[in-house]
Amino acid sequence: MEDRYLKNIKQPSDLGYLSDAELEALAGEIRGVLIDTVPHTGGHLASNLGVVELTIALHRVFKSPRDKIIWDVGHQIYVHKLLTGRYKDFRTLRSQGGLSGFARPTESEHDIFFSGHSSTSISSAFGIAAANAINDDRSYTVAVIGDGAMTGGLAYEALNNVGHADKSRLIIVLNDNAMSISENVGSVARYLAVMRSKPGYFKMKALTERIINKIPIVGKSISSTLFKSKTRLKNLIYRSNFFEDMGLRYMGPIDGHNIRQVCEALEGAKLVGKPVLLHINTVKGKGYNPAEKSPSRYHGLSRQDNSPNEPCANGSCYSEEFGTFLCQQASKDKRICAITAAMSLGTGLKRFSQDYPDRFFDVGIAEEHAIPFALGLSAGSMLPVFVVYSTFLQRCYDQIFHDAALQGRKIVIAIDRAGFVGEDGETHQGLYDVALLNGIPDISVYSPATYGELRNCFVRAFYHVGGVVAVRYARGAEFRIPEDFTPSYGDFDVYGDPDADTAIVTYGRIFSFAAQARNALLQEGKSIKVIKLNAVKPMPSGAVEAALGCKRVFFFEEGIRSGGMGEHFALLLSERAYEGEYILKAVPDCFVAQGSVSEQLARYGLDTDGMIKTLKGENPGNE
Repeated sequence: MEDRYLKNIKQPSDLGYLSDAELEALAGEIRGVLIDTVPHTGGHLASNLGVVELTIALHRVFKSPRDKIIWDVGHQIYVHKLLTGRYKDFRTLRSQGGLSGFARPTESEHDIFFSGHSSTSISSAFGIAAANAINDDRSYTVAVIGDGAMTGGLAYEALNNVGHADKSRLIIVLNDNAMSISENVGSVARYLAVMRSKPGYFKMKALTERIINKIPIVGKSISSTLFKSKTRLKNLIYRSNFFEDMGLRYMGPIDGHNIRQVCEALEGAKLVGKPVLLHINTVKGKGYNPAEKSPSRYHGLSRQDNSPNEPCANGSCYSEEFGTFLCQQASKDKRICAITAAMSLGTGLKRFSQDYPDRFFDVGIAEEHAIPFALGLSAGSMLPVFVVYSTFLQRCYDQIFHDAALQGRKIVIAIDRAGFVGEDGETHQGLYDVALLNGIPDISVYSPATYGELRNCFVRAFYHVGGVVAVRYARGAEFRIPEDFTPSYGDFDVYGDPDADTAIVTYGRIFSFAAQARNALLQEGKSIKVIKLNAVKPMPSGAVEAALGCKRVFFFEEGIRSGGMGEHFALLLSERAYEGEYILKAVPDCFVAQGSVSEQLARYGLDTDGMIKTLKGENPGNE
């Protein structure tokens, strides 16, 4: 069916020409496009279905990009993209060279910041609003934040500042799709919430206050008494909420699927003249029955056309294997605890949370809190395992350094989604954890290439290595390993002739490609061995020794070049007076945009073909 209205929305201002009935029809068209497109491109379906009417209302009321709309996390930004001139390109979502699955300023002037990590929108929006106040700019700034993001401490640090900024034209839209943050009582509260959000209410209120204040002698006293009476009545009906206690004007809750009601509330918020928090209720997955019934399942979908080497291919994956192993170990060791930052499903911890609820801790979107919390568990004789995506590990660097490594206590960090992650793009790549951890003293880092090595690395982390131990593993399934490779489960392995004069050094899942490249060149009469690092920090001295006798050493790393293991390996060789040729192939200092994992590996010469070309001198290293 043709999208009658959506195809004509070239910019947000076009919404101003549509009637209420036409806006409702537009909402239906947008849901149809989301349901038809996202299962094929992969991405976040349920969260976007839940903000259709809200996004329409925001762009109807505000004048983007003059008025700035800041989306927290950004996984609910697809509707915004459809209304800001990107409808024709929407089927390129999350593909290489196509639209990003998150906000991207280089893609549109309506995307204000890159987004992908949670709880940042209020801080960023407040900064813009403060700058506008200084420059006498009368435009508005809107932060759209979900109730899940409100579990992150950064949001409250921002709210604590916002409440003291009376001159900021800042509106915070709290999209509540899971829980009622502000408890209220019955139909009277709901009715008054709607009435108090209408623009007419604020105009009448301002006029009344002006008239009363002009009454000689008693005017100001009457005005003050009425205000106190109104406040007492409001608190009786609504009960007090901490947003107003922090200095914000609270409005709501409002039905987030009623376009007219949301528009009126936003217009009312514009008239307040100080920071406002507008609380709206929405249904995640709205309009698509399977997503409404199972919003977690439809929160993030994988592409339907994944190849065997893509993440989330059919069958098992590293996350599931880890989750199964952790449950097995927890049944034998009562000290093992699991900590997650609101990612229990994605990290394979669902079964653990069910089998061992007393030892399972979901701390919300608070990675910074998770590390010192794990330190406390460790001090209390437990064996804590913090399970986190590589990209979110970045948020707790100081805590890993100060609260974990410096203390010398046993904490295990399971780093999921290490390496390229594919279609989620710049904000989610797991390319930086090795370089990040490499600069912290007294920690150990392992990088297994198979499920068997994954289990072995965690056994070593639990029982054979002291201090902070991190085990990093990729998204998706393990890659194919040659049948003639026998792992030693030590710090490193050598695959091939130990006396070969050419060495490939690598770690993690791309050992599969290194082994395939070695075997292909072996058929051409070339003598090559693969030095496979299982422990990457501290660097195994035996691995360096194994490379010293080679005329050429090629280091392939699925990670950032600066501060990575390839640079460190080169330094260790140099310190041993190595005189041969050394070529490092790693990801240059950049942010990697979306695309499939296969495309990303190929782009940086880290797949089998890329390695063969580099070994033949056809694909220069990152000199």
